Amino acid sequence: MTCAEVVARLESLASDRNREGMGRFGIAVDRALGVPMPELRRLAKEIGSDHDLAGELWETGIHEARLLACLVALPGKLTEEQLERWAAGFDSWDLVDQCCSNLVDRTPFAWAKVREWAGREEEFVRRAAFALLAALAVHDKKSPDGRFLDLLPLIEGASDDGRNYVKKAVNWALRQIGKRNLSLNAAAVKTAEEISKRDSKAARWIAADALRELSNAKLLDRLRDKARRAGRSR
Repeated sequence: MTCAEVVARLESLASDRNREGMGRFGIAVDRALGVPMPELRRLAKEIGSDHDLAGELWETGIHEARLLACLVALPGKLTEEQLERWAAGFDSWDLVDQCCSNLVDRTPFAWAKVREWAGREEEFVRRAAFALLAALAVHDKKSPDGRFLDLLPLIEGASDDGRNYVKKAVNWALRQIGKRNLSLNAAAVKTAEEISKRDSKAARWIAADALRELSNAKLLDRLRDKARRAGRSR
């Protein structure tokens, strides 16, 4: 399927009603068609992996074409140079999150990008750092706890950033780390407690929301059960 054919398909699925709904959820709609994610996922499955096509789709600037690019691109072919070109075009929280959780978290430089992007000033690039960390906490089953523990100071350091899309991603990363296992839960709770002491409205919100979830009895029971099952399998 060519880029032109894909764009034509996207245009055939366009919906002003969906586009208006996207806008209400804070999604940038200047270049959006209003195609819902389930339709994009179906189209991505039909296309299959096609890294060259992904690059062409991204260059169209169409919001849904860029979302689709993140679904059909190949992590092994994505270079840091290409990723940085794409990051320069991050303009909406959903694009950031889909890119990080469907593509970037599977690249060999994902962990390095967390640190690099956390120090950037652009709102959506900084969001990407913590959206990527949240995605790694969910998808990277093999990394040791130490990798996540080393990045908790980044979360604490960014907790004063009051920009909406940054603070929500910082909170998201902290919660996902704390849901991996009991040890990381304790470390994330401790980090949240430290964050709660900061003289910042954003930090206090991040801490309170994270503590509410990470101290939940059902979550802790699940993590204890996970620890018991892991112990029996050794």
